[in-house]
Amino acid sequence: MEADIWPLYGLRLATPRLELRLPDERTLVEMARLASGAVHADSEMPFSVPWTAAPPADRARGCFQHVLGTIAGWRPEGWTLSLAVLHGGRVIGRQDLSSTDFAVVRETQTGSWLGVEHQGRGFGTEMRAAALHLAFDGLGARGSLSAAMTDNPRSRRVSEKLGYRPDGLLTESVLGRARTLERFRLDRAGWEAHRAVPVETTGLTAAALALFGVRAPGAPGADAAAPDEPPSERTAS
Repeated sequence: MEADIWPLYGLRLATPRLELRLPDERTLVEMARLASGAVHADSEMPFSVPWTAAPPADRARGCFQHVLGTIAGWRPEGWTLSLAVLHGGRVIGRQDLSSTDFAVVRETQTGSWLGVEHQGRGFGTEMRAAALHLAFDGLGARGSLSAAMTDNPRSRRVSEKLGYRPDGLLTESVLGRARTLERFRLDRAGWEAHRAVPVETTGLTAAALALFGVRAPGAPGADAAAPDEPPSERTAS
C-alpha cells in the first residue's frame, strides 16, 4: 500500500511490545482470520455492536469490510482509524480511534478487541495507550471517550489505569436486550498524569494530519486549528 496515495499507510505507533499500523492486504487478511476466532467467552457480549454473534466466516468478512470501509468513507469531518495491532510481527487485535468534527471538538473515541489467546497480558492497556498518544500528542486532542458494559471489568480497569474518569451511563439495545454501558472520559491533564507506556509515532506527516482535519505546525491557520498543543510529526513519550 502506497503512503503517497493514502498517507495514513505510512503512520506507525510503536510501544515496547507492539506495533500499530493501518493494515495492508496481507495484514488485513490475517486480522480477518483472527476475528473469525474467539474474542470473548460465548456467554459474554462486550460489544454494543454485536459483531461476534455472527458465524466465523461472516465475522472475518465483516472485519475485512469494516477496515476497507473506514478508508473509503474517510472525511476530515468524520473518520475512524482502524489499526492492526501486531506483536512479534503477528496480528493480535485491532485498535480504533475515531472522531466527528475533530477540528472543532478536539475529542476522540476509542474501541478495540484482542484475540482471546492474547488477553490477560497487558496488551489492551498498551494498545489503547498508543491510540491516546496519537490523539493527544499527535493530533492535539483535548479529550477522549471510552465506554464499556458494566459487566466488563477488564475494560474498566484499562480505563482507570490510563487516567479516565467516570462520565455517566448509557443504555443501548444489544441483541434485543437493554444493556447498560459506563462511559469514561480522559482529559489532557489525566492523560499527562498517567503516561506510563512509552510510545513512538512516525509517519504523521502534514498530508496525514490534513486527513484528520489538523494543520501541521507552521502551516497557515495552524494556530486557529490547534491553539493549545500543536501536533508534532515525530513524537515519543
